[in-house]
Amino acid sequence: MSTKQGTTFQSVMQDLKARKFSPIYILMGDEAYYIDRISDYIANNVLTPEERDFNQTICFGADVTAVQVADMARRYPMMAEYQVIIVKEAQNIRTLDALEKYLKNPIRSTILVWCHKNGKIDARKKVLPLAQAVGVVFESKKIREYQLEDFIQNYLKPKGVSIDSKSCQMITDHVGADLSRLTSELDKVVLSLSENNLRITPEVVEKEIGVSKDFNAFELRDAIVRKDIFKANQIINYFDKNPKAGSLYSFLPLLFSFFQNLMIVHYSPQKQSENDVAKVLDLRSSWGAKDYFIGSRRYSARKTMEIISKIRDTDAKSKGLDNPNTSAGELMKELIFFILH
Repeated sequence: MSTKQGTTFQSVMQDLKARKFSPIYILMGDEAYYIDRISDYIANNVLTPEERDFNQTICFGADVTAVQVADMARRYPMMAEYQVIIVKEAQNIRTLDALEKYLKNPIRSTILVWCHKNGKIDARKKVLPLAQAVGVVFESKKIREYQLEDFIQNYLKPKGVSIDSKSCQMITDHVGADLSRLTSELDKVVLSLSENNLRITPEVVEKEIGVSKDFNAFELRDAIVRKDIFKANQIINYFDKNPKAGSLYSFLPLLFSFFQNLMIVHYSPQKQSENDVAKVLDLRSSWGAKDYFIGSRRYSARKTMEIISKIRDTDAKSKGLDNPNTSAGELMKELIFFILH
């Protein structure tokens, strides 16, 4: 999302591909992936290779000041329609007065791309409304865990590749929400597929990424939903002996999210079917609601509340609060025992 209503990554890219350029692009936020995608597209597509020699400048915030960038932006292109200036790691530029002054009267033949990562520009500064008035201000936000499957599906769809929910979960459990790393892993898996079978399955993920299809956070969650004590203990013991395969830190958010949603289901007046549960949780399909429907039959509202409290307590102890010497493995076993009994 951006600070201007309706400006999304998709809308910015749509305008760029239609060659509708703005004199300023302020790209900021905690998710580097979208900032890199937009700035890379501009670097590779606005100018021809011949025009770039004299009309494209890429610099870093640690090496320039806003005064120097503004002076560059006031130049005119040589034998080209535009000049492109991309400032990477712009969060290292502390004083933005010169940029504010430039934005009051920007040069229309200049495309200035300001890449501010790891946070946002202070909303009290005049730069944002000035930039918004003449160009694009885009905030690149970290996507939430529940959005990762949609992201993966949408990333693979243009490549003609399909993937099931278990494979999505296996990959995200292993990689996390770092979109740059996630897309890199997906590209690696896609390259391994044969042209006759463009499907990513748990077996493919196990082979190409090294995540066990039988012992992973997805299977642990499934065992907990169904109160399969034997399977849950098998997975926990596997994790304890193979810390790289799964750890307390990787599956705590997954469990917390499940039981938090389960509490919402418990207190909803409409929960008689999987379709009801899907509507309550705003899920795309009733398939995704199946686990919550099953879970609501196996865990009472009171037990669910106690589990949420226990997960919070375990999270605190895993970070060293009120925990002198209990290992992560022991905390994990203690939590799973509490959930299942």
